[in-house]
Amino acid sequence: MQGKPIDVLLVEDNPDHAELTMKALKQNNVLNEVHWAKDGREALDFMYHLGKYADEKTSPRPGLILLDIRLPKVDGLEVLKQLKDDPQFKSIPIIMLTTSDRDEEIAKSYAGGANSYVVKPMDFEDFMKKVKELNLYWTLTNNLPGEW
Repeated sequence: MQGKPIDVLLVEDNPDHAELTMKALKQNNVLNEVHWAKDGREALDFMYHLGKYADEKTSPRPGLILLDIRLPKVDGLEVLKQLKDDPQFKSIPIIMLTTSDRDEEIAKSYAGGANSYVVKPMDFEDFMKKVKELNLYWTLTNNLPGEW
């Protein structure tokens, strides 16, 4: 997979954070597309091709999921659990990308199968740098299994 473009599913309810994350990801030019789900239910619909995400061509299997914890409808930890409990999605790396640095949430995320836990910096430049580093690691350095 090294160097091949991948699709990313960004699950983020804050439009400002989503916009910054997508901008930082696209600056590295190694992505096919960033798909944005605004809550946990929408993320699950995307992954299982339900509702408006029924077409697999416009809702492709992501090679990486960036998942916030505090989400409306279905919280991030529940989305993580459902995806990691499903054999068809278990191997997709999921990075918890959140403003929370609570030890309890970090522990629950790793226990639920998260591949990484990243706290979003509050400073704009630090945030952009952190997302760029994440993108470079997961799309250029890390080797993913299967069809990516």
